Amino acid sequence: MSNHAILEVKNLKVNFDVSSEGDMPWTKAKKLQAVNDISFSLNAGETLGIVGESGCGKSTLARAIVKMVPAESGEVVWLGNDLLGLSNAETRPYRKQIQMIFQDPLASLNPRMNIGEIIAEPLRTHYPKTPESDIQARVSDVMSKVGLLDNLMNRYPHEFSGGQCQRIGIARALILKPKLIICDEPVSALDVSIQAQVVNLLMDLQEEMDLALIFIAHDLSVVKHISTKIMVLYLGNMVELANSEDIYKSPSHPYTQALISAVPIPDPSVEKNKNLIMIEGDLPSPINPPSGCVFRTRCQKAQDICSQDKPEFKEVSSNHEVACHFND
Repeated sequence: MSNHAILEVKNLKVNFDVSSEGDMPWTKAKKLQAVNDISFSLNAGETLGIVGESGCGKSTLARAIVKMVPAESGEVVWLGNDLLGLSNAETRPYRKQIQMIFQDPLASLNPRMNIGEIIAEPLRTHYPKTPESDIQARVSDVMSKVGLLDNLMNRYPHEFSGGQCQRIGIARALILKPKLIICDEPVSALDVSIQAQVVNLLMDLQEEMDLALIFIAHDLSVVKHISTKIMVLYLGNMVELANSEDIYKSPSHPYTQALISAVPIPDPSVEKNKNLIMIEGDLPSPINPPSGCVFRTRCQKAQDICSQDKPEFKEVSSNHEVACHFND
């Protein structure tokens, strides 16, 4: 694993203009704060796991990094270059270095193309002068890497299972030999046994190719298994960032503590007697987030200062940062 940052995200913000049904044409659109002031760095060969409830901004953050959605402000520094400051034409040379794997494996594949064409498409797009024989060799090689036989090359996506379709998506991401793959909930639509196969495949490929990964998921046990470090998001805000082992052994933010307490323990006696922390109330609207600490409306530790001041993101131990006025 390399020790230099290949990706640095600095104070990234993503807002969306939202209009309500019945608004007049002159009514000013409301701002939905999807991603609010997120900063982190990622080294070559590392995996950053991103967790949080649905609607917390995980996928929006991933899409903002690759400029699939526009950022309001901030920087996405890739190998020393701020991608957000570049035009689409200037960004193009960097796109082949960052690839994505999507949540729904079948929906992310073109049903009118066979899998050989699907996997080869990025190569033909970025290297149009590549000889056809070389393309076929590369497709065959990458299919082998993800556990697919190359005699399946002429089949179509609907002929494959969900797990196989996700392997096709991984092969398509690998064909350009990227340095970073962003995995946007890649196993959430798969059976548990297939999830393990896909996660183990990603880990093997990461070690073989020195890949950096951003892995987004709801299942914290899956995130722990694959991640080097973990970021916890709540309502578009980063509330905790730490090494994987540290965040599971000593979670500091009340929201992280609740998420960790909900992870099943395979020992029945331990599972029965563990302290389950419940999160009360509904998730606030990102259009009108709470003042101060965004988690205060559901936090058992909330006091007056939580409504008045937004907690600063501070280091509680080595490589362990948290945004809470009363962290343990």
